[in-house]
Amino acid sequence: MDTIKLTIDQQELEVPAGTTIYHAAKKLGIDIPVLCYMELEDWNIENKPGGCRICVVEVEGRHNLAPSCSTECKDGMVVKTNTPRVMNARRTVMEFILSDHPKDCLTCPKSGSCDLQDMAVRLGVREIPNEDIAEISTYRLDTSPAIIRDIDKCIMCRRCETMCNDVQTVGALSAINRGFESVVTPAFEMNLEASPCTYCGQCVAVCPTAALTEKDYTAEVIRALSDPEKTVIVQTAPAVRAALGEEFGMEAGSLVTGKMVSALRKLGFDKVFDTDFAADLTIIEEGAEILDRLKRSANGDENVRLPILTSCCPGWVNFFEYHFPNLKDIPSSARSPQQMFGSVAKTYFAEKMNVKRENMVVVSVMPCLAKKYESQRDEFKVDNNPDVDYSISTRELAHLMKQANMNLNKLPDEDFDKPLGESTGAGVIFGTTGGVIEAATRTAYELYTGKSLNEKVTFEQLRGWEGIRKAEVDFDGFTLKIGIAHGLGNARKLLEEIEEGKSTYHAIEIMACPGGCIGGGGQPLHHGNASILKKRSEAIYREDAGKKIRKSHENPYIKELYEEYLGEPLGEKAHQLLHTKYFDRSTKRQFKI
Repeated sequence: MDTIKLTIDQQELEVPAGTTIYHAAKKLGIDIPVLCYMELEDWNIENKPGGCRICVVEVEGRHNLAPSCSTECKDGMVVKTNTPRVMNARRTVMEFILSDHPKDCLTCPKSGSCDLQDMAVRLGVREIPNEDIAEISTYRLDTSPAIIRDIDKCIMCRRCETMCNDVQTVGALSAINRGFESVVTPAFEMNLEASPCTYCGQCVAVCPTAALTEKDYTAEVIRALSDPEKTVIVQTAPAVRAALGEEFGMEAGSLVTGKMVSALRKLGFDKVFDTDFAADLTIIEEGAEILDRLKRSANGDENVRLPILTSCCPGWVNFFEYHFPNLKDIPSSARSPQQMFGSVAKTYFAEKMNVKRENMVVVSVMPCLAKKYESQRDEFKVDNNPDVDYSISTRELAHLMKQANMNLNKLPDEDFDKPLGESTGAGVIFGTTGGVIEAATRTAYELYTGKSLNEKVTFEQLRGWEGIRKAEVDFDGFTLKIGIAHGLGNARKLLEEIEEGKSTYHAIEIMACPGGCIGGGGQPLHHGNASILKKRSEAIYREDAGKKIRKSHENPYIKELYEEYLGEPLGEKAHQLLHTKYFDRSTKRQFKI
């Protein structure tokens, strides 16, 4: 490999050809400030438009300053990162950015976790020259069920554009206009609801300002908790417990399950349940569906569609409904755990509690912004009453707790309520890429072979971080071929293989977000640090390993639910409450502003 020698701040080093000045400086421990630049190294995700110019440096022999994030090193180059000229340029650039930015920091939803705010502090910007006469560009506010766009706060870093187009291949966002009027928005400045947006929330996860934020439902939750006529219950997704602690200064990957339960009780919820229970329920239905299709296929049924695709991720469901509607009969018809829980809560559990459906409020705490949209879909309502009333993000729960003056670190550990709070290790691993199909494999293996896995329930071949993974599992002589993808761009590749008749898989798991739910758009912001996502995943697997029961079909409360209420998997009542159908949304988008 060709290498290059250069000097940065009087320190000599040698780097591979093609290395940028920014990365070369990092090797020396020199921290050049960046704003538009973003990197998730483990997934080869990089945004380096060189647009903000915060990262400029002085290069000997070059007349203008160079953006370090997009300028490659040259042999013999001499770089200075901290000269008065550089420092003055960075401050001036920041002043220009702030001059066209709203000054509502005290009430801004991103206050306290805003990269722009932090950079202004770092560069020592305390005033904006000629602020009283500076013109500010303004745009209309776009509110969807999941994401709010406040484009007045867009700084054209184009991180969201990279995530939406290059990583997720959704194509909902792009740069429009030129000069002072340039912003990133859907085509023709249409609403997100009218665009191909899947509500995966990855644009929100990387936005350095409040140009993109989640729709906040905490005020509605507080009102419900204050209503004496309502019975308010809450469910918490597996990925939340592995990330919530970060909002309270804990190390990434800290498991806070018991403390989270304690906090939710203190907030006033009548019952605190676990979405992992519904994840176990999902496995029973989805596993039964996988086995049914495999057996029918083996018996020569030509109407069986394989591979079967998991259906737990609403961002992924939105994606295939818009981009691949011709494949809508391939995914499992099983609802997501969030929606299974809501349906069971407002029927089975409401009857046990003797509470009318309309007087029960179901709140979900999710790592995902697409869950907000999913909960409002018409097919998940009965007489216009939704199965899940409000879906709030991990960040929103943290905000609620802070409003209530709670310190998560000091709360005692408490257990979930029963029966909808009892879960297995299989339900926990839904929170990370590969987890859903591993949970399904644990159950499907035993039901297919009639043999027990005993303690050998871990399928290492289904774990990993590659964007697309393939694995084979021996079902006592039958080889089950499995595909796994996380990130919608990777999902697209597998779906195109199916369209072309080239897919060799029996079952495929797809998660919309990099890393799966642990990297969801509603999680604490990772600021481009991929190691945070890995630590969350490790926490998920630790909780699984510590569970007494690690296979969904052995959950005693799931067994009781079928015996008392549902009947059998894929039965009439199970299909009514736990399954759904999909729609062709490619022709239903309308131009709205």
